[in-house]
Amino acid sequence: MESPTGFDPGDETPVNQNSRRRAAMYEKLSPLLDKVIKLSQRIARDYEQDYVGTEHLLLAILEDGEGMAADILKAHGVDLRKAKAEVDKLMKKSLEDTWVFGRLPGTPHFRGVMSKAIEEAQAFKNKTVCTEHLLVALANEEGSVAHGALEALKITPELIRGEIRGRAKSA
Repeated sequence: MESPTGFDPGDETPVNQNSRRRAAMYEKLSPLLDKVIKLSQRIARDYEQDYVGTEHLLLAILEDGEGMAADILKAHGVDLRKAKAEVDKLMKKSLEDTWVFGRLPGTPHFRGVMSKAIEEAQAFKNKTVCTEHLLVALANEEGSVAHGALEALKITPELIRGEIRGRAKSA
């Protein structure tokens, strides 16, 4: 059975073991983040891909449209159409340069992003990992499609963190 984070519970790779331990030490993922992760799996299937990558997480945040991460992106002029255009451009280039063998439940970037999202939540002293933490992690994951798309859209980790702090003060 697949976990809410999309990790394969039977996958005993060191990355998955560490991510599960870190997630287990942490209180919980928000229901919205869980929903975004599940939506990212559907988006990956829509792209006819047998893996879930950072690009699917980014598009899921925008397609869902709820939460601080979606609000931050919208406030900076990033909508689903613009993000999808950047993702498609980067994925086309990536597919021309890469061969994919086997079935992966989540790319190494996906796993790294989930781990970094937990660290971001801890840095903000939040007990729940939310979409805004995921967005910072996506913007930080160099070499990933989501990072490239966010960079092209002028969305940086610093900008996102500033928005999170500003929204927390006004809440």
